[in-house]
Amino acid sequence: MKYLLDTHVWIWWNMNPQKLSAKIHSLLSDSEQYDSLLLSAISPWEFSKLLEKKRIGISCNPEEWIAEALDMTKLRLIPLTPTIAYRSTSLPQPFNGDPADQIIVATAREENASVLTKDKIIRKYEHVRSLW
Repeated sequence: MKYLLDTHVWIWWNMNPQKLSAKIHSLLSDSEQYDSLLLSAISPWEFSKLLEKKRIGISCNPEEWIAEALDMTKLRLIPLTPTIAYRSTSLPQPFNGDPADQIIVATAREENASVLTKDKIIRKYEHVRSLW
């Protein structure tokens, strides 16, 4: 099974794993439970925007934090391809208008992956699989 980490799941796993649900924490703790973890290229950008807006803080170099956070077992960074970019703008409606969420969902659909997310809008969206 392939799982795509929503940005907050990726950040929490690397900063505050206690914020994750027991199910997600257990899953991420045991790489035998999945074939691969995916992360949209938009997630490091979202992390950087959170730093810029001072919604989160870290005590190390942000580029070093990102590099270390990307060093997860079986993690593959998925680029924002022209196909994903287009498909993020043509998702079956109704869906969230947040461009990052649209890219994350389009990436999961393109990769046939389930999204690991606490986001209720994504979890209720019937055109993508999700777990929390």
